Formats: sequence, C-alpha cells, structure tokens
Amino acid sequence: MPEKVTVSLIKADVGSIAGHSRPHPRMMEVASNVLAKGVKDGLLNDYYVTRCGDDIQLLMTHRKGENNKEVHELSWNAFMTAAGEAKKMHLYAAGQDLLSDAFSGNVRGQGPGAAEMEFEERPTEPMLVFMADKCGPSAYSLPVSKIFMDPFTTTGLVIDPRAHLGYDIEVVDVVDHKKVLMTSPAELYDILALLGDTTRYAVKRVIHRTLGIAAVISTEKLNILAGKYVGKDDPVMLVRCQSGLPAVGEVLQPFAFPQLVAGWMRGSHYGAWYPCGVDKSDPSYHDGPPRVCALGIQITNGKIQGAEPPGSKPGDHEPVDYFAGEEWDIVRNKAMEISIYMRGHGPFMPGIVSPEELEYTTRPEILKKLEPRMKPLD
Repeated sequence: MPEKVTVSLIKADVGSIAGHSRPHPRMMEVASNVLAKGVKDGLLNDYYVTRCGDDIQLLMTHRKGENNKEVHELSWNAFMTAAGEAKKMHLYAAGQDLLSDAFSGNVRGQGPGAAEMEFEERPTEPMLVFMADKCGPSAYSLPVSKIFMDPFTTTGLVIDPRAHLGYDIEVVDVVDHKKVLMTSPAELYDILALLGDTTRYAVKRVIHRTLGIAAVISTEKLNILAGKYVGKDDPVMLVRCQSGLPAVGEVLQPFAFPQLVAGWMRGSHYGAWYPCGVDKSDPSYHDGPPRVCALGIQITNGKIQGAEPPGSKPGDHEPVDYFAGEEWDIVRNKAMEISIYMRGHGPFMPGIVSPEELEYTTRPEILKKLEPRMKPLD
C-alpha cells in the first residue's frame, strides 16, 4: 500500500505592523527557519511560509498523520518565535492568537487554526490552498456548498461518473462543539438548513465516497475558545482538485460572488469577501474588507511543487496566486461597492452582526445601567 502524505495548514495572527495589516518580514523569516529545521530533522518533508493579511500561514507536508504532536509543536514554536520578534519591535497584537505560554500537545484549542488532510497521492495531485482574513469560521460554507453540491457550479457532478457519486459533508456546531456527518445529494436540503445559520454551523470536511478526503476547513472560533475576544477566526481551507474531484476552475468559480461574511472591523461587521493576491491582502478600507487568497500547488512524492525552478530547496516555492489576476478586478470592484454600502449602516444591523456575535460590545453594561429606568409598557 502506498505511503500516505499529510498536508497541514496552520495559521495564527501573532503580531503586525500599524494595526491589523501584515506581519513583519522578520517574523516570516524566523518562522521559516523553525520549519527548515523540521525538514532537516526529518519531521517534515517540505514547507512553505506565507500570509494573508496579518495572519502567518504555515503550509507543511509530512508522513506523521493528522493532529501529530511533533508537527503541531513545531508550528507552535514557529509562531512563538515570530511573536517574540513582534514583541521586540513593539508590533500591534503581538502573540494575539496564542492563548497560553506553553504547548499542550495540539494547537487546536490554543488559538491557531488548523486544516489537515491525510491521503494517498494520486498520479497527479493538484491542490488549492485558501486563506482568509477578517472573517469567521463559516465563511467557506457557501462556496463549499456550491463546489460540492451544486451542479450549476460543478458540472462534474453530472457528467463525471466519479464525481456523480456525491460527497459526505461533516458539519460542525462551533458553539456546542458537536459534529454530524451528512450525505449529499440525499440530505442536501437538511445540510443547507444547518449551514444557512452561519452564526453556529460550518463545514469541517468534505469526503468523496471512493477518493477519500476532498476538502478540510479550520473551524476554530477564537472568541469562544478564549471566553473573550482575542482575534478574528480567519479560517483556512485545503481542497484537492481534478480527476474525479472538482476541477480547479469549479473550485474557484464561487468566489466570483462577493458574499457577505461576518468579521471585518473589530470582528463585528458584515463585509463582502474580496478575492486578491497575497501581496494585496493588506486591509486598506475600514480594516478590510474581508480578504480571501487562493494558492495553487501540486503534491509530488510528499512534497510541495510550485512554479519554482528545478533544484530549489524546501520552503522555496512559487505557488500559483489565483486571485492576483486582473480578471478578478470586476469582483473586487463589486466587493468594494457592497462593503461601502454595508459600512454606511454604521452601528445598525445588518451592518453589524447580531448582539450575540459582537466581539467587542458595551451592550451588557448599558442594559445593566438602564435596568432601574426600564418601566412596563402602558
């Protein structure tokens, strides 16, 4: 039996320049050095360090399986080292997403978000790496529904016999920390009934009946994990493509619709998703609008293959930056129009999220102060 490969994408905001903008290059450098040692020590096969907005993204391949303690500890150390550099430079929110000072065996529940999948490599293994900034864990639910359940998006669901089998969808309740595995298309309407509530439910995994894992999304909700506001959730997603799975173009198509996602300024506003290249992912309007980036890679013999020249070292990768192209300008312009409109609501819903979702709020104190003055209706 072929040896399985694990792809791990782990992210965290551990400090940035001038508010929530971008990590300092030195932070990226020291994080990369930690992962390079992981390759040298034989723990990792390969890695790539990148960012989306103020989040550092660690993309790694290895043979250790999901939730491996050594891989997660290596990631934790990379983030702690980067946070240390941020603190030296007095950068904003240094160490924000790290909820403790010591690693406890798994980054889940300690702040960083993680999307990991283990699989047997096909003869060719294209993969898309999605990274988001300024939005919550359910942000991918709408595009994932279109990619894996909508034949008007993914024609392969109709014309490709391998895709025609459908998918199993794992839905998580991010509030009560429960999950349920449902099947599409048989339970399509039931799945959508849950996912339509983006305050509570999100897709965690998509599984093909014969090819195995197709997509995985981080669903950690930081304000719930910490019991107080500590940062936006900014989910990441891995999607395997082609050869019985959705084509790359089918996976990208839903992002041409600039959907409203919760997060944005103070984690408490609705804004339109803005697809952009990594270098353009800095928030530039009202701490946003919410960004999403998509990188294309190949997994080749357990390693990352991008557009880099032959002979490159681990970590020296040039993925395809899919949202960087000018053909996405029309979507970006639409996203800005929508976001400016939503911002016009100020502190009124639907410009802001519901009171239960507000990550900064004075409402409880205001209600307590006004309680003695509240009178019954006539």
